[in-house]
Amino acid sequence: MSLRYALLALLRVGPLSGYDLQKQFSLSVGHVWHAPDSQIYPELRKMEREGLIEGEEQPRGERGTRRVYHVTDAGDDAFLGWMRTPMDYSRVRDPAHLRAAYLENTTPDAGRDFLRAHVEQWQSELDQWLTELRRIEAADNPMLVRRLAITSDSDRKKTIAWKRFAYEGLVDRARNEIAWATRGLELLDVLERETAGR
Repeated sequence: MSLRYALLALLRVGPLSGYDLQKQFSLSVGHVWHAPDSQIYPELRKMEREGLIEGEEQPRGERGTRRVYHVTDAGDDAFLGWMRTPMDYSRVRDPAHLRAAYLENTTPDAGRDFLRAHVEQWQSELDQWLTELRRIEAADNPMLVRRLAITSDSDRKKTIAWKRFAYEGLVDRARNEIAWATRGLELLDVLERETAGR
């Protein structure tokens, strides 16, 4: 259900076509809420049927049109209500930690491959999020620029601070996952030495 609120968050900044919304999604909320294109368009149609957004056809080129979406008052109320509602946390599904709990069932080399891949994945995430933090500080993230353009001067500092706070949490998570997998690699070495010493 959070996909609709992510879409509403983007559309509250200003009207967007489905294509532009999709691009903004991947550059902004897509860092914290993954949704493939195949989910975005059906959700937009559902939100429109429910009166949360309105779409209007606008000319595009000589013969084409594009559908541009606007948030309705009901959509704005739904978003603000969601922001005030306590979080409904769901149980974690974590395939990497599940696999780690059973690494004794594979070879040390396969265990190392798994943990190194985990480090590589999270290092890539860390690099991306550190880049976003730099863009937040420079205020050159396209979605942040759009948000700041409609934000009062008195709220600009808060907008940037909360955006920074969110990405700092992602950076911390990535660093923790890298540290965890690195400890796993060290544990593999220790266990392998103990097995060889028997």
